[in-house]
Amino acid sequence: MDISSMIDLVFLLLIFFMVSSHLIIVRIDKNVRPSVVKNAAVAEVATGRIVINVYGFGLRPELAAMEGKIFDANGNELDTSEAIEAFVDEQATIIRESEANLTPKLHLRADFATDTRLIKKVVQASAKAGVIDVIFGSYATEK
Repeated sequence: MDISSMIDLVFLLLIFFMVSSHLIIVRIDKNVRPSVVKNAAVAEVATGRIVINVYGFGLRPELAAMEGKIFDANGNELDTSEAIEAFVDEQATIIRESEANLTPKLHLRADFATDTRLIKKVVQASAKAGVIDVIFGSYATEK
């Protein structure tokens, strides 16, 4: 039996799905040092996340200019509550329109030496933008 046409069809389908699908990337800033938590769990699904990094104090000297500041996943500074709210609203709209049945979630990666007022500022601005699910980034340790 000649199955060469079947193989051609399989390769065409493979190329179609590779081109039409999109990669899900959660950008992680290695300069943010999250808290170490005993009961942390690794997320099973990374889709629908809006990543915001909050830098703490006591960073390395070359990162001193970033201390106590808030950035999006692309490294753009979000200096006011209005900027945070606009960014979260924009990202939430993109997630709601592009993904089926996804609820946008705020993935807050705060440095362990972060002032809690900065975290509160981000969470409140996110809530104003309509994103109320918050995931706090942390490192897991042995139980």
